[in-house]
Amino acid sequence: METSTDATVAEGSGSEGSGGEPPAGSREVAAAPPSSLSPSRAGDFMQCPLLYRFRVIDRLPEKPSEAATRGTLVHAVLERLFDTPATERTAPRAKALIPGQWDRLRESRPEVVELFADDPEGERLARWLSEAERLVERWFTLEDPTRLEPAERELFVEAELDSGLRLRGIIDRVDVAPTGEVRIVDYKTGKAPRPEYAESALFQMKFYALVVWRLKGVVPRRLQLVYLGSGDVLTYDPVLADLERVERKLLALWDAISLATETGNWRPRPTKLCGWCDHQAVCPEFGGTPPPYPLPVRSPASGGGAQGRMGPD
Repeated sequence: METSTDATVAEGSGSEGSGGEPPAGSREVAAAPPSSLSPSRAGDFMQCPLLYRFRVIDRLPEKPSEAATRGTLVHAVLERLFDTPATERTAPRAKALIPGQWDRLRESRPEVVELFADDPEGERLARWLSEAERLVERWFTLEDPTRLEPAERELFVEAELDSGLRLRGIIDRVDVAPTGEVRIVDYKTGKAPRPEYAESALFQMKFYALVVWRLKGVVPRRLQLVYLGSGDVLTYDPVLADLERVERKLLALWDAISLATETGNWRPRPTKLCGWCDHQAVCPEFGGTPPPYPLPVRSPASGGGAQGRMGPD
């Protein structure tokens, strides 16, 4: 779905920062070196290498948040709305989908029930659902779904670069014009960033554009971020040079991730976002000690350091 709290949701859940990865904290798979990169995980490493380790290698559990879970719910509603005929895609119809999608979300991710465990009367849940309704309703002031027929929704994409690095993610919506021009659309349930942070917000979209270009040989005509929290739409029309720059950035980032993986040196990077991190108890910046590193570490004596880029499994 990259970033705000929305970006920390499980990639592939349909919320911001989507990327086809298991939920942060999942322990279904034993610790293994990372073999692919998504926008959310790239964002994690750029924000804090230690956070990347906790999520990707240690898979430490994280509590669901109201904001992130609401983002997942709203995304599901906007995706399902396109199952109905164009003339029936109205705001009342979309809001009517919310209870059913909330039920489905609780079934697929039982941990979200914890969010309202201390709300026996359901008052906080009612307010939370009302805010989801407002976000869904605002979308109709920004786009007209009766005039849209998406080519793809919640599209999983994956491409392997010449280096062996595998990029993957889930795109909220892909529109294709009669002339063949491609538009990539991503919904954000937060507010639009200030202009000085717009480039960071567009990183995720350029990532997706790079994958589409590598897969189809087509540079998307437009990248569009729809901010439901503030009612803004941010667009960018990429050119090939943009995607080549993003590819170079991702290769350099992967080299840094590979080096950290082999040496076990994952340094914390304190920012204002630390206040929302679930891992303060095991973070050195807060007096904690990380869990034992679960992967082999190559010592300097044995030629430590990244020996080229790590490829896919």
